[in-house]
Amino acid sequence: MTAHAHGDHHGSDHHGDAHAHGSFRSYMIGFLLSVVLTAVPFWLVMGEVMDPSLTTVAILGLGVVQIVVHMVYFLHMNSRSENGWTMLALIFTLILVVITLTGSLWVMYHLNANMMPVHDMSRMP
Repeated sequence: MTAHAHGDHHGSDHHGDAHAHGSFRSYMIGFLLSVVLTAVPFWLVMGEVMDPSLTTVAILGLGVVQIVVHMVYFLHMNSRSENGWTMLALIFTLILVVITLTGSLWVMYHLNANMMPVHDMSRMP
C-alpha cells in the first residue's frame, strides 16, 4: 500500500500537468514565432527598409518579444510554475540587470562629460 501511495504522489508531481512540459503544438508555435522574429530583423537590415535608428529600435523591440516567446514556449515560465518562484526570480534578475545597465551608462556618460578636453598634438610648436 505504501508503494502505491508513493507512486501516485510521484506521478501527480511530475506527470499530472501536460501543459507544464509543453506539447508538440506549443513547441511548433514557439519555433515558428522564433523564426519570424529572427527573419524580420534580418530583412530590416539587409533590405535597408527603414532609417538605421528606427531599424535599431525595431530590432531591440523584436528581440524583447523573442525573449518573451522563448520564456513562455520553451522555458514554460508563467506565474503558476513552481508556485510563482520562477517568475519572482525572473523579475529580480530583470531589476538587477536594469540597475546595472542604467548605472553603467550613467557612469560612462558622466565620465565622458567630465573628462579633460583632448589637445590636438599637431598644433604644438
